[in-house]
Amino acid sequence: MEWVEFMTAWVRIAMLWSLGFAGALCGTSELARAQQDPFSMHAPVPLLGRWDVTVKTADGEYPSWFEVHQSGFRTLVGRYVGQFGSARPVSEFEFDGENVRFSVPPQWEHRTEPVVLEGRLEGDVIRGELTDDQGGTLSWTAVRAPKMERAGEVVLGEPIELFNGSDLAGWHAQFAGANNGWEAIDGVLTNARPGNNLITDRKFTDFELSLEFRYPEGSNSGIYLRGRHEVQIEDNVGLEADSHRIGGVYGFLTPSVNAALPAGEWQRITIRLVGRVVSVELNGERIIDRQVIPGITGGALDSHEGEPGPLMLQGDHGPVEYRAIVLREISMVTE
Repeated sequence: MEWVEFMTAWVRIAMLWSLGFAGALCGTSELARAQQDPFSMHAPVPLLGRWDVTVKTADGEYPSWFEVHQSGFRTLVGRYVGQFGSARPVSEFEFDGENVRFSVPPQWEHRTEPVVLEGRLEGDVIRGELTDDQGGTLSWTAVRAPKMERAGEVVLGEPIELFNGSDLAGWHAQFAGANNGWEAIDGVLTNARPGNNLITDRKFTDFELSLEFRYPEGSNSGIYLRGRHEVQIEDNVGLEADSHRIGGVYGFLTPSVNAALPAGEWQRITIRLVGRVVSVELNGERIIDRQVIPGITGGALDSHEGEPGPLMLQGDHGPVEYRAIVLREISMVTE
């Protein structure tokens, strides 16, 4: 009987040792797979989120942006904004835990082949390269976009008149070498000869902006908030609301309705921007109500989203007039 009990105990010890050894092997194997496969441990994929991009060129820098989402078990998809144009979909990001690669078809670029970006993730920074329209190689750096969350009650500051009605004091043209058709005519900020964008000398963080605008038939302009997020100003009366049309945050946020008036009539717009949250009222109707702007739009001055920025009036597309441009800075008060 003692011999049977001894053998039984020995078998139990052997089984436990075997299971422990197998478990250790299994754990080691799982760890090895996790190191090779960023999806294997069901942890957040480090590439996910929004990225503010700066591209270096021979003439300086330009901003870009992309965001990454996980679709299903392993597929990474998202959106991309280049130097110009609007956000376009990315069907798949290739990512092995360190190296990332994705491509998008050309939009306003002067090329026929896709735009391809390749980079390497280094903590909260991605460094990479892309091929420009002339076939050269440009370097780029991406950092995680700030959340820009605000807490507390909105308090409006005193009204600031950004246009004095008599000259362009407080404003400057974006492109020094391009035609500047902006003039103050009879109390109206007028862009009769399109060719340049107009930027405030002052920079702002959170604010409420109110102004009136008028354009001839078929014209196109835009208001860049902090110089980075374009609210579209365009002759779209009677058309279906769209993020690329009047009142939309270009390529990102679609108005609930198209509240445009016919070309040639003065229209009024009020925009409130707090962090990333924007509300837009056009001709007395709330068309965007506290929606989050994901990132910069094409034509932005830079991609430094967390920093204050100027207002920019687009003037390189079509003739337009602005007046009664009043801004009130916003501060947040907590009890």
